[in-house]
Amino acid sequence: MKRIGITGQGGFVGSHLYNTLGLYPDKYTRIPFERDCFSNPAALDAFVAQCDVIVHLAGVNRNPDPDVLYAANVGMAEQLVESMVRTGVAPQVIFSSSTQEERDNHYGNSKKDARTALKAWAATHSGRFTGLLIPNVFGPFGKPFYNSVVATFCHQLTHGESPRVDVDATLNLIHVGELVRVILQVIDEDCSNQAMAVQPTSSSSVTTILNHLILYRDLYHAQGIIPELNTPFEINLFNTFRSFEDAGTKYPVKYTQHTDNRGAFTELIRLQVGGQVSFSTTHPGITRGNHFHTRKIERFSVIAGEATIQLRKIGTEEVLNFHLSGKEPAYVDMPVWYTHNITNTGKDELYTVFWINEFFDPTDPDTFFETV
Repeated sequence: MKRIGITGQGGFVGSHLYNTLGLYPDKYTRIPFERDCFSNPAALDAFVAQCDVIVHLAGVNRNPDPDVLYAANVGMAEQLVESMVRTGVAPQVIFSSSTQEERDNHYGNSKKDARTALKAWAATHSGRFTGLLIPNVFGPFGKPFYNSVVATFCHQLTHGESPRVDVDATLNLIHVGELVRVILQVIDEDCSNQAMAVQPTSSSSVTTILNHLILYRDLYHAQGIIPELNTPFEINLFNTFRSFEDAGTKYPVKYTQHTDNRGAFTELIRLQVGGQVSFSTTHPGITRGNHFHTRKIERFSVIAGEATIQLRKIGTEEVLNFHLSGKEPAYVDMPVWYTHNITNTGKDELYTVFWINEFFDPTDPDTFFETV
């Protein structure tokens, strides 16, 4: 059981890593990190003293004053070193640097010099240190205008704005979930590598990324159509786009029914991608689900009976409640990293149709149980 602390626990990569560690409670213990630790030496010492592993993710990506950015990133690394020396501990330290180290700019230099400070501590205190040189990271819940151009485009396209490409560069990219797996591998193997280049998992021009996202807006955001997704990159990009929609105001989406003297016909889903469709019957008062997915795309369609679907983003307390009725068939799509369930709240049998974009694989189910 390794005790792991994450500086920048509430940030983009930090929150994904923190939540992923929580999926393996028999393997890892998470040591909470408070945002004010770097302004409170006693709190920082208390945090450091508890950790077998420290993943140093806290940092400043952007600031109007480049000198402030440089001082902040180098200063946090130096404070971490000072705290480890004061407390006399030598945990495994993993530092998130950037491929921008090779560029002569304040951000790249701040990351390089911060890594150098941590590397020097490891050399003189028998520490294990790995500096990760990370390419552009994208994924769900990124901060627009800060974390990545992908986050910015997703925010703009889901909020009625028009993105603009200023420089059509080619980006080397890694999905945040893929980066988390790299970090976990370093932890599990107890690695020590002063400068480990994290390999990108995809490469794309800014214009190509934007064109994908515009398609997702036009098909999915506007019409509910699941677009064709041919590669893991496209699935990850689509799930990133979905994370920027406001589930609380979007769902439930009512279907269009076509009725005549024979009865009613309702189209449940239009898609350009495969997967599997199933249905369930649920007795009154029974709840199904209470689990979440990190990559799967899933739609619940209520076609008969009365139901309440609940969603809650992992790591938060707000519960979204959606009431659906077979009298007005409707659907809710499950965002990644949202635990969800469905309860029969009526007096009759509930009929629900489920679509998911991949076949069920018992060796890799991507299903994690947590009560909403």
